[in-house]
Amino acid sequence: MGASVFNMKLKVCGMRDVENIKALSELKPNFMGFIFYDKSPRFVGAELDVETVNALPREIKKVGVFVNATVDFILQNVRKYGLNYVQLHGNETPDFCKNLRLKGVNIIKAFRLDNDFIFSQLNNYKPHVDFFLFDAKGEEYGGNGITFDWTILKKYDNQKPFFLAGGISLENIDVLESITPKPYAMDVNSKFEISPGMKDIAKLNELIMKLNPEGVEVQQ
Repeated sequence: MGASVFNMKLKVCGMRDVENIKALSELKPNFMGFIFYDKSPRFVGAELDVETVNALPREIKKVGVFVNATVDFILQNVRKYGLNYVQLHGNETPDFCKNLRLKGVNIIKAFRLDNDFIFSQLNNYKPHVDFFLFDAKGEEYGGNGITFDWTILKKYDNQKPFFLAGGISLENIDVLESITPKPYAMDVNSKFEISPGMKDIAKLNELIMKLNPEGVEVQQ
């Protein structure tokens, strides 16, 4: 298949079950996400096993998802689980991102988009984050299973690479080919679940086969 979508990296978010994490790790997604937000149905709670997470292959980058958390809480979990990235999915300010990054944390800053989203608000964040993540604006902070109008991404200058989230499924995956600018990675969650926090490994395998039909190891 062509380059476009199939060069996109993959993040699977909302993991917490030990056997499910191990099964997903066999598929080698580029990023695996763990949600440290207690109002999420995918909240790791006390279920997230430290040994399992720390034993993940180095090529799978571990992402902790936080919503309006304190710096101390974030740093505590970065150390505990060896997180490679922190995804800030709340109303965190540019100064908050700057402060966290000065402590050596790699940051993905998420924004929930609708047709009224003002892209210029991203400018103050650009010096302090590694990636943006664009999600649909729904009832919850992510994991809503809904998409936004991907054509509004044309308004984005693409100065920072971004993850695309929000209702991505096997049914709409091919539409990603036409998106401009091109996402750095796709972030999948609820459309690949058996239940909240429990991923359908067969469906994810199908997705990975679509992304990488040659079966060639994707470069990190």
